[in-house]
Amino acid sequence: MKYLFAMVVFTLAVAGCTTQSKSRAAAQNAYLAGQNNQLRQQAAALANGITIVGPVQNPRVPWVAGLTLAQAIATANYLDPNDPKEIVISRQGESATLDPKDLVNGAAIPLEPGDVVEIRP
Repeated sequence: MKYLFAMVVFTLAVAGCTTQSKSRAAAQNAYLAGQNNQLRQQAAALANGITIVGPVQNPRVPWVAGLTLAQAIATANYLDPNDPKEIVISRQGESATLDPKDLVNGAAIPLEPGDVVEIRP
């Protein structure tokens, strides 16, 4: 009887440890899956980001839905003390030239993934 009782206690103890161990492993796997998903999203945003050519501190700006030209230039951190004279947006082989005064006047120019913005001082 003592032997049977000891065997039951041992079995329950081992089963409890296995369950805790599996629970910890599952929690760790879920955490790592979340981390990997976040890294994939960041990599995709950079791969499909906006390239800024000109006097900026950060030439690669991650694209997010609703990103405007003004936001991209602010994120890139324009370094020239003078206002730009011209801004050129290139998209899928086509280019459009903008007057920087349009941005000052509040024009919200949307950008798309892969756009290249050239700021000419």
